[in-house]
Amino acid sequence: MKITPLDIEKQQFRRAFRGYSVNEVDTFLDLVAREYEEALRENIEVKDELKRKTAQVDEFRAREEALKETMVTAQKATAEIKDAARKEADIIMARAEFQAEKVIANAHDRMVKILDDINELKRQRAQWIAHIEGIIEAHKKLLDIQKTDAHLARDDGANVRYLGPKQAERAAEAAPGQIEETKKA
Repeated sequence: MKITPLDIEKQQFRRAFRGYSVNEVDTFLDLVAREYEEALRENIEVKDELKRKTAQVDEFRAREEALKETMVTAQKATAEIKDAARKEADIIMARAEFQAEKVIANAHDRMVKILDDINELKRQRAQWIAHIEGIIEAHKKLLDIQKTDAHLARDDGANVRYLGPKQAERAAEAAPGQIEETKKA
């Protein structure tokens, strides 16, 4: 059974012979009642403060737990983002390497084709030079034959255009394709 300050104030004791002084007992009981009331009030305040602090601690613990969950989630998300970025970077690098290899292969193919074209042009140039030199040589021989024939021919004032059999033979040796032109002239 709990005793209240009111119970202390209203407490009545029996009177006995040679007992305690009634005034002193009443004064002491009043003092005890006030102190007890003050102690109860402080106890209630402390209990209320403890409830508030407990509620605050519970709230902080809930916040801490939420923050821990958020941090774990953020760490997981960060790790996933890093992994995704790394994978994407690997894919981009692979594509870039593939494209670079294609570009290099195309450039190599073009270089080979250009070198082939250069070699073909050099071959054609050599053929043309040989052909032109052959034509020049044939014409030179024809001129030499003409000079030789001019000394042998009679000077009748006319230009001789007909080559004799020997002259035709020498011209054929000099320029095989030129005999027909010489005969026509």
